Amino acid sequence: MTADRKTFIFPQYRMPDFQIEALANAPDATLRPAPSDGVAPENYHATTIYPEYYKIDGRWTLLEQSRMDCAVVISADGIPDAREFRNIRKGDRVVVGRCDNGNCGIYVHAACFCDTKNADREFTFRTVRSRETAYSRDYDQLAALLRHERAHGYVVWVLGPAVVFDYYARKSLSELIDKGYVDALLGGNAVATHDLEAAVFGTALGQDIYDQCSVENGHYHHLDVINKARRAGSLEHFVENENVEDGIVRACLRNDVPMVLAGSIRDDGPLPGVLADVYQAQEEMRKHTRKATTVVALATQLHTIATGNMTPVYQWRDGAVRPVYIYTVDMSEFVVNKLRDRGSLEVTSIVTNVQDFVVKLNHALEEPK
Repeated sequence: MTADRKTFIFPQYRMPDFQIEALANAPDATLRPAPSDGVAPENYHATTIYPEYYKIDGRWTLLEQSRMDCAVVISADGIPDAREFRNIRKGDRVVVGRCDNGNCGIYVHAACFCDTKNADREFTFRTVRSRETAYSRDYDQLAALLRHERAHGYVVWVLGPAVVFDYYARKSLSELIDKGYVDALLGGNAVATHDLEAAVFGTALGQDIYDQCSVENGHYHHLDVINKARRAGSLEHFVENENVEDGIVRACLRNDVPMVLAGSIRDDGPLPGVLADVYQAQEEMRKHTRKATTVVALATQLHTIATGNMTPVYQWRDGAVRPVYIYTVDMSEFVVNKLRDRGSLEVTSIVTNVQDFVVKLNHALEEPK
């Protein structure tokens, strides 16, 4: 592999020109008090995924930590803060106005990382990401990006249970965790349950994770795991009691990688540590999306959309604005394009089997001997 394929080149952030007349002469943003807890004033401004600036006391200020579909509260010292409606408190100073070109003190900077190299092309084939798309460059770029992020970023992985249904995929993702390419893991009850089932019984939903053969009474295995874990009281105690030495949960615990397991209405058990309160789960997920510089989402449509909607296209790091990268991987073209349709535009979609994706990516990140 050539050196340029191993090095990830970040696009430069284009600062808005606040000296142009329209922005220099723009008024301060209008602030109105929230009428009650959990309620924004009429005509509130809702955040996007892009960098946003608000003119406060004559100075344009960046919203450093954002997520889409929030109101913006301005603190006493003039710092903007993106707030979900449920987190607004009566009397908070909320930005109002539906004009985002600067005329009302709000500027949404959509062209911040604009790539113009293909701007003049009027017609090309295969512009939609599909199973026919060539992904070689995407694998090279993601591997190069993860090498950079291991030292300088915060990589959040969003996992569906399909990742642990295959022997080599489960092994490869565990190795990626051990190598330091995972800073946080978001998922549901199922991905942790079946990973632990694989560790204890060698099965997932009663099927051997290598040869896919069903075993006698295998449909009890995941329930037995949940029951044993609930008896142990925590995942930490469970892996100790059962002498679990492999798998994704074990790798996360071994490397102090936080896991946020959000419950659903169809959960069995669930495992200890699974968050049944959806808003508590969202708050815990957001602790990591606030820091995320790269998100890799595998075979879980709803968790992917939820994470993507919490993650802006930019991150304020070391006194500068840098892009945030989101990768979504699934066998279904509909699923990988769903996140883009929901407004998270800065997404690289890869249509493939997630087991093959994880194994190939881990291979690309093998340390030279």
